Amino acid sequence: MTRVVLAMSGGVDSSVAAWLLGAAGHDVVGLFMRHGQTAETCVHGRSRATGLTGNPRGCCSAADAADARRVADVLAIPFYALDFEDQFARVIDYFVDEYVAGRTPNPCVVCNTWLKFGKLVEYADAVGAEFIATGHHARLVRQDDGQIALCRGVDASKDQAYVLFGIDRRVLPRLLFPVGEHHKVEVRRIAERLELRVAAKPDSQDICFVPDQDHAGFIRRRRGDLDTAGEVVTTDGTVVGRHDGFERFTVGQRKGLGIALGEPYYVVRIEPDTRRVVLGRREDMARRELTAARANWLVDPPNDSFRAQVKIRYRSRAVEATVTPLSDSRFHVAFDEPRHGVAPGQAAVCYQSDRVLGGGWIE
Repeated sequence: MTRVVLAMSGGVDSSVAAWLLGAAGHDVVGLFMRHGQTAETCVHGRSRATGLTGNPRGCCSAADAADARRVADVLAIPFYALDFEDQFARVIDYFVDEYVAGRTPNPCVVCNTWLKFGKLVEYADAVGAEFIATGHHARLVRQDDGQIALCRGVDASKDQAYVLFGIDRRVLPRLLFPVGEHHKVEVRRIAERLELRVAAKPDSQDICFVPDQDHAGFIRRRRGDLDTAGEVVTTDGTVVGRHDGFERFTVGQRKGLGIALGEPYYVVRIEPDTRRVVLGRREDMARRELTAARANWLVDPPNDSFRAQVKIRYRSRAVEATVTPLSDSRFHVAFDEPRHGVAPGQAAVCYQSDRVLGGGWIE
C-alpha cells in the first residue's frame, strides 16, 4: 500500500480527493496547513464559507480545519494540522511588497510554489510518503517519452493548472491530483453520496489571509507608516483627481475608481515613483508584448522561439503567441492579437493545448 500525504483544506475538492485516493488503495495521511493569522485579518473571527466562529489565533482557517478533521474522521484516515505561520509570513510579505511596488501579486501561485509543493514534500519525506496530493483541478499525464506533463483539469471552468506553473519539475512524478479527472458537479455528487457536510460548501473566492478582500486595509495594517497617496491622471497627463493610496488599484481595474469621467476608464498603469495612478480608455490598455522574469519550465528549457498559448491571469483565456527565451531566466511574449490588462506582478503561463510548459512573472 502506497502512502500519500494529502493537503486537506476543508473544502469539497480535497475532501473528495481523500476518498478517491483511499478507494484507489492508497494509505492516505491528511494534512491541514495552518497559516496562523490573527483576528485583525478576519471577518469578525468568522469563516465566510461556513459561518462557524474560530479561535483568535487562526480564526480565518479554524472552521476549515474543523471541516477537514470531520471528513478525515468519516473516511477513517489519520489527520494532522501543522503550524506554518512562520513560513506563511513570507507569502504575506511578498503580497505586501508587490502592492507597495505598484505591482499586482498572485499569492496563490507563490503559496503553491513555496509551501504546498515545498514544505509538503519535506513532510512527505519525514513520514515515508511516496506521493503528495491536493484537491487542485489539474491532471498529470505521462508522455510517450516518459515525462510527466502538468495538464489542465477536465473541468475547464474550474481548471487550476495556471496556479501550479511554479512547481519544481522534479516533483511532478510524486504528485497526484485525484479530482482533476472529474467535473465539479461530479465531485459534489460524490461528497453528497458520502454524506460529507462539505458537499455544498462554496468554493473559496478570497485570498485566505484577506477574507474581506480589503487589500489596501490589510496593507495599511502591515505598513502603518506607508504614504502612497498621489494624483490620478489620464494618459495625456491631465490630473483628474487624487487617491489616498495606489495600493487600492490594479492594472485593468474599472470599478471603484472614485472618479466619474463620463465614459468607462481603466487603470492603465501605476507609477510608484510618482505615486500616480494613470487612467485610460480600454484601447489604451492594449499590449502586444510582455517580458516575464524568473521563468520556471516544466519541460526541457527552450533555447529558441516557439509557438504557444499564453495566459496572463487566472481567469483569462490562453491566446496564441510567440515566446522567445531571453537571458537571466526571462522570456518575451509577442501576442498575435493585443491583450488587455497585462499587469506587472501577475504570471504569464505558456501552454501547448492542455499542457503547461511553464511560465514566469510579468515585468
